[in-house]
Amino acid sequence: MQLFYNPNISKSATSFVFDKEESKHIIKVLRKKEGDILYVTNGLGFLFITEITIASDNKCTIKINTFEKQDEPKFNLHLAVAPTKMNERYEWFLEKATEIGVQEITPIICEHSERKVIKTDRFQKILESAMKQSLHYYIPKLNEAIAFKDFIKTKKQGQLFIAHCEEMNKKSFKSELKTNGNVTVLIGPEGDFSVKEIQLALEHNFIPVSLGQTRLRTETAAIVACHSVAFKNED
Repeated sequence: MQLFYNPNISKSATSFVFDKEESKHIIKVLRKKEGDILYVTNGLGFLFITEITIASDNKCTIKINTFEKQDEPKFNLHLAVAPTKMNERYEWFLEKATEIGVQEITPIICEHSERKVIKTDRFQKILESAMKQSLHYYIPKLNEAIAFKDFIKTKKQGQLFIAHCEEMNKKSFKSELKTNGNVTVLIGPEGDFSVKEIQLALEHNFIPVSLGQTRLRTETAAIVACHSVAFKNED
């Protein structure tokens, strides 16, 4: 099944017109024609089964035959991950985390961060593409980048974890993790969190955890945390 994405389709709609760019892709590139079935999600859990009524490369029009709604995940995972020095590594993390099933992502700017300018427009496109490829009907929420100290002070619910490499008392992430709830995990930059940042997190009730016996790259640690939460919540 090929999945299309448009956030503007609502469950009350009976028809929809794609914009010029998407219409051209559907008609000219994919060579779709009138009567062809398109599967479309709005990223909010809905799958719309539609049929092309006007095969125009300017205004491809579809009628919505039916729709279904995917159950919401039993857990809510929020990954707060420092940007990597090489942008493509962070983009890889965004893609894979979306495939696995993350619900929210926040880039956090830390003391040791080498990259502090974030272009979320490109990140958003990567999330959309990964959602369609993996046939998810929920798109992760991507927040604007925020300083670590400001993120820590924001109100959060559920289990709070900080994964770091400092030699101090840490617990096993897989042992501490509970199912069916909200989980927030902090992942630092290549130079790790500073001791000051770790202490600040502890003061705000974050639990220091280890993700394994080896030293992981930022993007790898984020994927390990993401998969651990998803695997823990499998039926």
